[in-house]
Amino acid sequence: MTKPYGGYGYSFWSVAPLLCPGPRPRNAAATRTAILEAARDRFAAESYDDVGMRDIARDVGVDAALISRYFGSKDDLFLAALDSCSDGSTLMSGDKSEFVRRVAHEIVFEPKKAEKLKGMAIMLRSIGSNKAAEMVQNTCTARFFGPLEEWISGPDARVRARLLAGFIMGMSVSRELGGGSFNIDQADCEKMRDRLAPILQGLIDG
Repeated sequence: MTKPYGGYGYSFWSVAPLLCPGPRPRNAAATRTAILEAARDRFAAESYDDVGMRDIARDVGVDAALISRYFGSKDDLFLAALDSCSDGSTLMSGDKSEFVRRVAHEIVFEPKKAEKLKGMAIMLRSIGSNKAAEMVQNTCTARFFGPLEEWISGPDARVRARLLAGFIMGMSVSRELGGGSFNIDQADCEKMRDRLAPILQGLIDG
């Protein structure tokens, strides 16, 4: 016979699961996001060859087999981490006639977003690995260089796209090496922006 619990007519065994719940089911989407964030952090801080799936699993507090279940191989996880960062598509947004002025201003004055910095770090770290470097090159061609070539259009668009991207990335890296600025005063920053704009325009115009 079921005895009342606390005077409410419930047995102890019927309310015990509510008082002492078991482990909560894992949120698959949240876990996947956490794995991806941990992978970005690892690949941005270490070379591809030095990062292990167990390292990332330990950072998240999950079993390494779960990472394989969500993402597949280490290569697949690396590509997912790279794809989750900014792809540079915003570079081609807005009015084309305002492109060079806008980009020159961004390079000199506007702080880089965390996603862009992490993506840049992952690409730079990949240089030491032939395998990772090839994946980065293929990804950049598909997600950035190809669209940029089409956007620039005209003779030697492929060459000009790569020159433009290289120039922008070089300036961006130079700024970040200076702690997020070029360590010059406001007046000189404005001069740099004004000199940079026609250089970028020349690469676009060919």
